[in-house]
Amino acid sequence: MRKVQHRFECIQLWMQAVITHPGGVLEGVNARESRMHIDIDAREIETVITPSSAMGSVDRLEIYAKAYFARLLECLRAVFPILTRALGEELFDEFAVGYLEKYPSSSYTLNRLGENFSRYLDETRPPDESWAKVLVDLAKLEWTIGEVFDGPGSEGSRLITADVLKNIPADRRPEVRLKPAPGVRTLALRHPVLPYYNALLEGLDVLPPPSADSFLALTRRDYVVRIHELSPMEFMLLTALLEGRSVAEAVALVPIGIDSDIGALAEDVQRWFHNWSAAGFFQSIEIPSPPGAGRSVGDRESN
Repeated sequence: MRKVQHRFECIQLWMQAVITHPGGVLEGVNARESRMHIDIDAREIETVITPSSAMGSVDRLEIYAKAYFARLLECLRAVFPILTRALGEELFDEFAVGYLEKYPSSSYTLNRLGENFSRYLDETRPPDESWAKVLVDLAKLEWTIGEVFDGPGSEGSRLITADVLKNIPADRRPEVRLKPAPGVRTLALRHPVLPYYNALLEGLDVLPPPSADSFLALTRRDYVVRIHELSPMEFMLLTALLEGRSVAEAVALVPIGIDSDIGALAEDVQRWFHNWSAAGFFQSIEIPSPPGAGRSVGDRESN
């Protein structure tokens, strides 16, 4: 009985390796992964999968292989509906097939299937075609929106307000570290694709945007993904804070020129904190204990 069960499991694993191989059934049979389970070559397929009266062994396997890849293409279209609309379904599928050949699914779940799609588009795009660069950024934006939507959100979390930071003594504020609300992400792009994304979402026929740096923050509140456009300096500061740096450490990363107006920057930072609090980017504040208090990090304030 155990031998029969072991043989059945080997056949299952062998079939999985064969039909999911991006090079097709014949390459899948000869691949190392399938031969780890049943060591045969393409000439010996009939010893595992018997032919029917109407189909050969390879044809029977190809039915499963085609259904598998059709399902993967369907999943990618569902993950990137706006990119599919921008390209057209036929061209999108051509890119998707190439992607699956280079980055085959390797997880038990299809949730990560499109994780490297923007990378693949960037690796294979014509170097001088601006529209191709826009598609890379559009794929990045759409994937990030999906990640934020499917990940944890701030629903049910207590979030800080701008007043909390104001109540901290000015000399202690540089030491403050802010704990991000669940799911907050920042994203840097080479094109302002957010308006392009929104236009395509509404079914409008619009041209891809020209090259221009774009900085975004994304979060989920009330089960809706909300996207905020940021200035370059605001993006740098917010990203540093989300990474766990203190206010002083984050501000130190922001480039300030010799002729920069420090007062204006301070006003900008104050306005940014107010906007981030209103957007629900942070859920608590950590303040190191004063010297001699016996703790390095202690007080936590939230509204």
